[in-house]
Amino acid sequence: MTEQLTPEHFLPHVSKPFRVHGWPHPFILEQVDVRQLEGWEKDRTARQPFNLIFRGPPGEVMREGLYTLQIEDRSSFDLYLMPVHTVQSDRQNYQAAFN
Repeated sequence: MTEQLTPEHFLPHVSKPFRVHGWPHPFILEQVDVRQLEGWEKDRTARQPFNLIFRGPPGEVMREGLYTLQIEDRSSFDLYLMPVHTVQSDRQNYQAAFN
């Protein structure tokens, strides 16, 4: 069984580039936020739910799906990413949700 991921796995990597594997050409995302849910959710689940928000380039949008993301230190994570509505035209945001 693999280790259960928590916000602490990702906090040291905020603002670092993540290379996306499984995409036809080089694609880089930058982790910009770790959002932890508070309150009742914390008491009702085995782990505290959290979301990761990544910023990607504008234009070509990655489809929702499972991707391997590698950090500059060679650590990698298999994450299910989904594009989210992004108001800013200079980027496309993606979310990975953990329940």
